Order: sequence, then C-alpha cells, then structure tokens
Amino acid sequence: MTETNAKSFKFLALDGEDLRQNAAAAISAPVVCIGNFDGAHRGHAAIVQAAKELPEARKAGVWALSFAPHPRRFFRPDLPLFQLTPQPLRQERLAAIGFDGLVELAFNAELASMSARDFVRDVLAGSLRASGVVVGEDFHFGKNRTGTPDFLAEAGREFGFSTRFVPPYRDENGEIVSSSAIRLALQNGDLKTANRMLGYAFEIIGPVIHGAKRGRELGYPTANIALDPACGLKHGIYAVRVRIDGAAHLGVASFGRRPMFDNGAPLLEIFVLDFSGDLYGKTTRVSFEAFLRGEEKFESLDALIRQMDADRDEARRILAP
Repeated sequence: MTETNAKSFKFLALDGEDLRQNAAAAISAPVVCIGNFDGAHRGHAAIVQAAKELPEARKAGVWALSFAPHPRRFFRPDLPLFQLTPQPLRQERLAAIGFDGLVELAFNAELASMSARDFVRDVLAGSLRASGVVVGEDFHFGKNRTGTPDFLAEAGREFGFSTRFVPPYRDENGEIVSSSAIRLALQNGDLKTANRMLGYAFEIIGPVIHGAKRGRELGYPTANIALDPACGLKHGIYAVRVRIDGAAHLGVASFGRRPMFDNGAPLLEIFVLDFSGDLYGKTTRVSFEAFLRGEEKFESLDALIRQMDADRDEARRILAP
C-alpha cells in the first residue's frame, strides 16, 4: 500500500494483500464513488455532487474508487486505450471536481474473478468501510458484471451503507457527457465539444525531447513531446496554452506525422509564442484551446511557411485576452 497527501487530497494504492489485511483502516467511513473517472469531466462532477448531498459525506468526505490498470487494458491488452487524463494529472483533476481522495485498486486476475457479493463484502464494507456508495445508474460490477444496481442497493441495506444512483448528465446542449463521447469528439477534431464536456481544456503533460530540429530552420523552433501511442487526438494544428516552470505562454501546436517530411511516428510539436530559451528535458503542460486545421502536405516549403505564419496569427487572435 502507498499513501500520499498532496495538500488536502489523499491517495491510496491497494493490491489484494492490502485488502485482505484491511490496510485502508485510516479511511474513516467515506462515501465511495466507483468508476474509472477518466477525464474527470462534468458527468463525473455530477456524481461527486450527488455523493456530497448524502448526510454521511459530511463526516468522512467523498472518495473515488478506481482501478489500475484500466480494466479494459486487463481484458483486452491488444486494443489501444485513449485515456483522457495523463497519470501525473489524475489526482489534481479528481480533486478539482470535488473528491477528497482516491483509492486505486490493482486490477488483476484476483480482482477480475471476484464476485459482486465478495466485492461488496470485502472491499466496500470490509476494507473501505463505506458509509455510502454512489454510482451511475447503469453501473455493473463483479465477475461477469453480475452486480446490478438493484443488487448493490440490496447489499447496501444488508451491509449498512446507503446507495445512490445518478442518471447520465446532459450538458447545456442536451448531449450526454461521457468519456467515450469526449474521446470521439477529440478524434474528430471537435475540440469545442470535447472541452465543453470536460469542463476545461483538454491537456497533456510531458518532458520536452529532441527532434529533427526542422522547425528552427523554418523560423519556428518547437518544443517536442511524445504522446502515448494510444492517444486518439486528431492530427492537425491547434491553438494551445503552454505552462513552463509555472509560467503561462501562448502557442500553436502541430500533432501528427509531418507529411511534408517523414510521415513518422506521431509527435506533438509546439511553437511557444514570444519565448526564447532551452526547454529540453523540462516538464511542459499543454492545454488545447482550439482546432485550427487538419494536417496536410504543401506543394513547397514556402507554402508551408506561409501557412505556419497564418496559423501563428490565428492562434494569437484566438488566445488573446
């Protein structure tokens, strides 16, 4: 078991042995929300709000109960999984939507084979001593997904915790907010919809790496970040905000395979406006504010540079205060 406490947010990582030893005894009867919470989006925030309305939440707070790796990675390791929240930002994002802490269970063969009743008895009522459990109204759990909402409600009565089931959250456009819908929007370059559903600008974080240095030859030196190969973000040009050493900057970024040059592995290349300095090795945080255009191949380098000039000007206009 590992435990961290960054500011007021707490984090516990538990494996099967931790659960058998009741190692989460430091948690004092929280209200538990179960899910992957990828993206920590507005739909997830609605679940947290529903949990906070339970009387039990006032005593011990509201905790997320999640899994690592994502269950889909366990069951289908051959399929790439586009995860919305980079691991270094996960706790920050969960805290931002109102969670007081995160319990992250190791998802392995032992947990995958656990029956719904054993999960309730050993994890929820046992190790975590949950005073309440809040989930989406279509939530299923346990081996073969036999744990239905009706089963959970009955189990709560048996083991002494309250339950609440939250319907899908619809945004101001009437669209159901979900991690799947956000992934689809990002894959289609519909950043406006993705950011509306997230409740913030989609972002990545990573160290700046060395590239081919073509950008500086074109008058646009870039900071390059290699994203997760499973990242499904549409290839193209984006207006971005960049945070370097705690300072915010404006920028324009290209994500893709560079069809003018090598059609290589996807790479994020960021031109930071009005900035000079060595960024190699620095951890850089990038927020995607607007999709400008798709990636394309130009008839000449001069044509490419003219388009880059236009992209820079458009990004500056969009990002201006």
